[in-house]
Amino acid sequence: MSEKLTKIDIITSPSKFDDLKDALNEIGVAGMTVSNVLGCGMQKGHKEYYRGNTVEMNLLQKVKVEIVVSDIPVKEVVEAAKKVLHTGNIGDGKIFVYEVQNVIRVSTGDEGKAALQYRDK
Repeated sequence: MSEKLTKIDIITSPSKFDDLKDALNEIGVAGMTVSNVLGCGMQKGHKEYYRGNTVEMNLLQKVKVEIVVSDIPVKEVVEAAKKVLHTGNIGDGKIFVYEVQNVIRVSTGDEGKAALQYRDK
């Protein structure tokens, strides 16, 4: 397998998901996996108090979007996500980029780039 496969995970607030989905669709992203997750960054979520004491960590509702690309440039995906997610405030989200060793489509047995392509029946 000589094709380069890259996984991009985008974590952001649920309120920004529709804009992100539309932006990714515009650049040709054909498939994604979306999960509701809980998390916080260095700010430890919003500060809360319980019985006069600061609660150290508060997990916030987030959406995790997972994408694997081969033909679409990674930089194009990252730039599209940054464009719709950026407000300049804490909580805009994170983008993680990973190298993928292989992809196998269970229904057909296709591997690598072929496993990411959708054929009309």
